[in-house]
Amino acid sequence: MSSGSNPRGASPGPQPPSPSLLSSHAEYIKGAAESTIGSLTGSQAWRSSGEQDKANARAAMQAAVEQRDMAKTGYGRAEEIAGKLTGCEGMKHEGAVSKSKPRSE
Repeated sequence: MSSGSNPRGASPGPQPPSPSLLSSHAEYIKGAAESTIGSLTGSQAWRSSGEQDKANARAAMQAAVEQRDMAKTGYGRAEEIAGKLTGCEGMKHEGAVSKSKPRSE
């Protein structure tokens, strides 16, 4: 049996964001932290590493978002708030979109 099958045949309901989307957000946050450390300490290596991590994360998030149905997998207000706290414009936007669309099952 594959890991994505539902043995009872019931509708699986809303699916959580894909692991690549979650890991991309984590990578973005890591990159932002590295960049901040680099700025505070004057380390160009840390700053560059952080900016590179953020750029890679943005590209991965964009790819994941293109395959995501926000009306089915978005977290609405919670995602919007998390985006505001982390400074992630995409997360803020997706949260706003998913909270304004009724979930279809």
